[in-house]
Amino acid sequence: MSTIDTNRVILTGENPFIRLSEGDGDPFSTEASFWRIIFCPAGPGHVLYLNSELTENRWRIYSDNIAMARWLQATVQGMLNAELADATIPVTEAGFSKSGDPHYFWTETVEAQGEALSLTWHDMGDPLLVHTQPNATPDRPYGVCTILIPAAGARLTRNGIQAKGRPWPRKREDQPFSTCALAFSESWTEQR
Repeated sequence: MSTIDTNRVILTGENPFIRLSEGDGDPFSTEASFWRIIFCPAGPGHVLYLNSELTENRWRIYSDNIAMARWLQATVQGMLNAELADATIPVTEAGFSKSGDPHYFWTETVEAQGEALSLTWHDMGDPLLVHTQPNATPDRPYGVCTILIPAAGARLTRNGIQAKGRPWPRKREDQPFSTCALAFSESWTEQR
């Protein structure tokens, strides 16, 4: 049995996310998809896709590599959320830093002209290893291998103001999960 996945690796990095709502099952009031890319055809870098009451309920994009942000919109991120396939959403240049220990908490910080954003995950659960193949389900042309660490607690702030809502517990194939998670060692693939 081969241990090599024969699909083409198109990106490697991290993709922690925050999805908050005021009530369990309510539409998300905040959706944040953060990427730290080590390798992809458009080069390395960081990008935050954010929609929240803190952004007037519009998508905002912050990045230090606009080519990478647009490539993600045209591929994986655009598949995950069709609203983000829109390449007319402006990209704000930003700087990025991180801190923490994923056993306990993790914080990503984004700084742009006149803006400071902070994304924090805490009360971490047990990691899950997820591996899917390209085209395993309809409308998912990409496969992924990732470590998902569910977070029972999360918060997002913009200029010191905290987004409303909270994470909610979920199950993923009968394993404890959450609407917020760290996604580390994430690699996305497509068929050769």
